[in-house]
Amino acid sequence: MKHVRKSVLLWYSPAEMYELVTDVRRYPEFLPWCDRAEVLQAHDDGVTARLGLHYMGVRHAFTTRNVQRASESVSVQLVDGPFSRLQGEWLFRPLGRAGSEQPACKIEFDLRYAFSSAALETVVSPVFDRIADTFVDSFVRRAEDVYGAR
Repeated sequence: MKHVRKSVLLWYSPAEMYELVTDVRRYPEFLPWCDRAEVLQAHDDGVTARLGLHYMGVRHAFTTRNVQRASESVSVQLVDGPFSRLQGEWLFRPLGRAGSEQPACKIEFDLRYAFSSAALETVVSPVFDRIADTFVDSFVRRAEDVYGAR
């Protein structure tokens, strides 16, 4: 099983970063590998979403159940797709004093995944490894585009 863990300190609030991560429908606008994204079902505590992956000639789709805690966290669990396991978590931790003029946060991203077959491991893994490794960076760039550089 593969494991990606990233953290970054940003001059954006936990609420701002949470909004970007939970706005699944907009992923195709800024994730170069995502050719489609749809919310299949809304739940009291999150959503079930399907993402289409199209990158370097590889095309697959996967569905996750995302449990959301407003401005705090998003937990991601595999429903279906080319994985035998896909489990992730975003944590949004405020930095500084409450009510300070400049909002800031620490984002922690943790993702564990494995593919359901050796063939998928061979074909999809190099592509998904690259995607997973740059995932947080894509959301940082999105924050700059949406909220302005800080």
